[in-house]
Amino acid sequence: MLLEYLEKLSDCQRADEAWALLVEQMRAFEIDRVIYGFTSTRTPRSFGDREDFLLLTNHPEEFVRKFVDEGMYRDAPMVKWAAENVGACSWGWIEKNYDHLTKTEQRIMDFNRKMGIYAGYSVSFKNISSRAKGAVGLVARRGITQDQLDDIWAEHGRTIIQMNNYTHLKITNLPFNTQRQPLTLRQREALEWVGDGKTIQDIATIMGLTPPTVEKHLRLARKALDAETTAQAVLKASFQNQIYVLPD
Repeated sequence: MLLEYLEKLSDCQRADEAWALLVEQMRAFEIDRVIYGFTSTRTPRSFGDREDFLLLTNHPEEFVRKFVDEGMYRDAPMVKWAAENVGACSWGWIEKNYDHLTKTEQRIMDFNRKMGIYAGYSVSFKNISSRAKGAVGLVARRGITQDQLDDIWAEHGRTIIQMNNYTHLKITNLPFNTQRQPLTLRQREALEWVGDGKTIQDIATIMGLTPPTVEKHLRLARKALDAETTAQAVLKASFQNQIYVLPD
């Protein structure tokens, strides 16, 4: 099963293709809702700008609106666990320690129950840099208890972990867009030449443009990436794999 999955994963050319493959495969393990997050702008006190996150999920819109858009995730027990650890963790400990959670954490758990979330696992991936962090939350289908999911995990957990690990590595090595406007071809090319150490005049000559036009492309690239400087834009575009990529 794992080898067949990896063969299909290796053929994926876009992040959404790899994501769809993972969601489909997880259903074989009674997991029907998945939420994946990756940030390259983490700080010691936050996950960085929400608009710089890569978020992939098949949860219903109501859940995403409350849990993600309204920032509920910041206080979620399993998100806190994922931020501080690497590996896999059953959600069983949350129910056992419900009375010891903060009032905010309890409200989040009550919301999860309302949304039909009773059993799951988190997989937190090894950091690729001090600013980056990725993790996935795996939710069992309705009717599956945590004990039942733990039994499934005891038999297939290693396979599930590796499927998620390799999918994470695949996604973070493919071009992906956050909530921000994607870069145009000219913006990507200009950033690439900046990354190679070229001056504005050099880039203008190489691209067959005037220096003011190059400056315009770089300014729009900074705006699209919400970067204060061109150097920061190059860094963000690099983390999102939006530059130095082969054309479609």
